[in-house]
Amino acid sequence: MFTKIRSLRNKTLFQLMIIYTRYLIGGAFVFASIVKIKGERFTAVDGSDSPLNSPFHLLETLYRSGLYWEFLGYGQFIAGFFLMTQRYAKLGALMFLPIIANIFVITVSYGFTGTPYITGAMLLANIMLVLWDWDEIKILINITPVIENKNTWMHDKIWEITGLALFLFDTLYRFFTTGYNFFIWIGICFLIGLTGLVAGMRRRRIYELGIKN
Repeated sequence: MFTKIRSLRNKTLFQLMIIYTRYLIGGAFVFASIVKIKGERFTAVDGSDSPLNSPFHLLETLYRSGLYWEFLGYGQFIAGFFLMTQRYAKLGALMFLPIIANIFVITVSYGFTGTPYITGAMLLANIMLVLWDWDEIKILINITPVIENKNTWMHDKIWEITGLALFLFDTLYRFFTTGYNFFIWIGICFLIGLTGLVAGMRRRRIYELGIKN
């Protein structure tokens, strides 16, 4: 399996898939973390009177914990930020894994309608990111790592710049608005991501020309 992954690492399509998966799930974590950091409810529903085994009662209990609610938010925020930077994406993927695994089990256990499909997809995406970088990450279990060449198109600064732009917009938009317009949020994120893609593909041509010359 890892031999196959190593062969895919040289293909542009799969490199882009990894880069934008980091943006996507990292951005989702940052977006969801802000309400916790601000000490607000994740939903508008007061779940105090909901059954003990209901999702709304669980969220209300976590919200009323105060410090723990904010701690969860900061954990998500940091993991999402690291993923979006690209530079520290390996650390972000490792931080992200136990958090999203915990969230997935919670959504399954408490019967969140439809949510387990989303959290399950995020968990699988995170596992994919860990496997993608396994050659270096495996040093954590005392296996000699294979150090990746950092002078490649996938490590171009454009992806760090795009990630920073997405992170800043994601954070500021969510932090300074009491509510949010989903279409405005997703539309601006799409435009930032598309701008980065266009710039990245242009730099790809420059990179390829540099190799040939």
